Amino acid sequence: MKCKINRNAAKVLQKMLNSEEAEGKMIRVFVTHQHGDHAHYDLQLDTPTENDEIVKTDKDIDILLEKNIDALDGVWIQYFYVPQEEFVITNPSKGSHRH
Repeated sequence: MKCKINRNAAKVLQKMLNSEEAEGKMIRVFVTHQHGDHAHYDLQLDTPTENDEIVKTDKDIDILLEKNIDALDGVWIQYFYVPQEEFVITNPSKGSHRH
């Protein structure tokens, strides 16, 4: 499975991972809901299970993706400061997004 993150997202995710509550946890991207070929995503701190693949990114942050969920393969995690601070998670290969 594949996952990309932009530089801003890497900074914010690293801060999350450095927090006390993140002890022993990783960043998980998950599908909040899916309709047709369109999915919405979110992320949270979580611990890996046997159903997960740990995906290495080029920003030295590993992301948890559940193996059997096709909509997660190829997600792109971006973080924007304008117009407001927020993560935007999309999957260019699936035509789906989260704002």
